[in-house]
Amino acid sequence: MSPYRRLAADPVLGRLIERVGRPDPFGWSERALPSSSNFEAMALHIVAQQISLAGALTIFGRLTAAVGGTVTPKSLLARSDDDLRALGLSYAKAAYLHDLARRQDDGVIDLEHMDDVDDATALADLTAVRGVGLWSAQMFLIHQLKRADILPAGDIGIRRAIEKAWQLDAMPGIEETRRRGTAWTPYRSYAAALLWASLRPLVT
Repeated sequence: MSPYRRLAADPVLGRLIERVGRPDPFGWSERALPSSSNFEAMALHIVAQQISLAGALTIFGRLTAAVGGTVTPKSLLARSDDDLRALGLSYAKAAYLHDLARRQDDGVIDLEHMDDVDDATALADLTAVRGVGLWSAQMFLIHQLKRADILPAGDIGIRRAIEKAWQLDAMPGIEETRRRGTAWTPYRSYAAALLWASLRPLVT
């Protein structure tokens, strides 16, 4: 059974599917296709924290050019915090990128083989990196590793979409969102994509 056909068994999600269709949960943006390198993709997710995707892509483009075309642990470690700051990164994000690069270079984390580990292990490894919270790690699992069963329960958009779709009196908390999501396993990434899509204006 296809993911959206399975989710349509929930009457509320079924109505959302009829209204917004079946969004691709693994697409980030037509302009930001996941890199073939897991390291580069995670670096982009760090750059994109709390700024627009357009802004993140501009900064990441500068970074890519500055390191000679490919963002690698060694190419990042060869640049100082000030070098990265000059490209438009905050000092905090420069520190986060350097921590990610050191961990990958030292073998503490192995992003390029993360496809082979389970969701819980991948999330634990990623959130051990300085500046990488659960939400950023979950976005990486969805966009880059294409994991089908990830629900970012702390995401405001998802919680607002649940409040609206189920006509709740208030936006659900994180734990309530997680509880609701258990019914959508093993396709919670698809449910998340559907909920996000439900908040966008319909194109007529």
